[in-house]
Amino acid sequence: MGWVAILFFVLLMLGVPLAFTIGASSLMFFLATPDSTWITPVQRMVANTQSFPLLAVPFFVLAGNLMNETGITTRLVRFATVLTGHLAGGLALVSCVLSTLMGGVSGSACADAAMETRILGPAMLNRGYSKGYACAVNAITSLITATIPPGVGLILYGVTGEVSIGKLFLAGIVPGVVMCVLLMYTSWRIAKKRGYPVENDRPPTFREVRRSFAESIWALIFPFILIIGIRFGLFTASEAGAFAVVYAFIVGKFVYRELTMKGFWETLKNTLVDNGVILYIIMTSSIMGYGIVYDKVPQAMAAFITGLSENPHVVVIIIVLFVFIAGMFMEGTVNTLLLTPIFLPIIKNMGVDPVHFGIVFMTTVTLGGMTPPVGTAMYSSCAILKCPIEEYARESLPFFAAIFAEILLLIYVPGLFMWLPNWVFG
Repeated sequence: MGWVAILFFVLLMLGVPLAFTIGASSLMFFLATPDSTWITPVQRMVANTQSFPLLAVPFFVLAGNLMNETGITTRLVRFATVLTGHLAGGLALVSCVLSTLMGGVSGSACADAAMETRILGPAMLNRGYSKGYACAVNAITSLITATIPPGVGLILYGVTGEVSIGKLFLAGIVPGVVMCVLLMYTSWRIAKKRGYPVENDRPPTFREVRRSFAESIWALIFPFILIIGIRFGLFTASEAGAFAVVYAFIVGKFVYRELTMKGFWETLKNTLVDNGVILYIIMTSSIMGYGIVYDKVPQAMAAFITGLSENPHVVVIIIVLFVFIAGMFMEGTVNTLLLTPIFLPIIKNMGVDPVHFGIVFMTTVTLGGMTPPVGTAMYSSCAILKCPIEEYARESLPFFAAIFAEILLLIYVPGLFMWLPNWVFG
């Protein structure tokens, strides 16, 4: 795998698209392996797409795009503003709450960061917020979507590692809410210190909260319908994705009546592009995954890591650091598909719950999208507001500190987060 790794990083530094980088470097493995055939990579690419649970990914991507087209997003923005607009740095807090609410709609950190920066970013700059702070808030709060169901990353982790997607969805709710609280506190402290303005001159009345809640109810109950349906066997994770598409279409067309034929076709076109990229990455990653297993990389990594320590907490921290560094250079989907088969057997052998590890793992993997040099969520926010990466990096440090505090909590106090899936699934 040495030549594969060298070619991979060379192509990455040359700016070759990630899917082609993975595919080309994976084929190098078969060129360098005398007893391999060219039939194997073709078989692996096709076989890896023949997964019934994997159908959940294109369905949920389409459902998220449909919901963004139906007016649900604007209603969630109003609801979040009603809840937090009376506090210092109200728009920053709106971003935190909106990401928590949008986790059940978009399921994508990059999409969430771009959407919130477009909606909230210009208003934040007009009210005197610095560009770096506005970008950091909108990019890093999108990390909440990594754990709030139905996150696409959780589905990919569940499919790749053969872990219950229903349990992963439930296990992500409490960490997502805790992350929201930590990021809200961090945003509020910075905003109060700098004197950033409030949006509303008084706290909301019960009537205002109730009215705004009623407007957003169709989006707010969506994740709970999915979880209840999966738990009680009404549908599988893949069927839940199909249900989500029908649900989004009915809400947009017949409840809010904002989904037009033009918007519907635009949504289908965007979904086709999104799913094409995801599927091609999955196909090429399956070739590299075969090479990783064939070359016994998981066994070598297990021997190396357990040689450093046999304490499960220390091992998970070592894995988290490795995944975080990898996330600084590779997209989250790729890291999920490539690293799950390597690290999941290690933590299983050490007695760590794969559902618990999945939440830690996906939080860390997605965090890479908010870091230089190639973070997609970071670049989306900075490009929209024309913010220098250096300013973003400086302003993001307090938010990263809050995220790492939660990751340590996740590792050392799993009972605080795992009680919900354990209670529901027994």
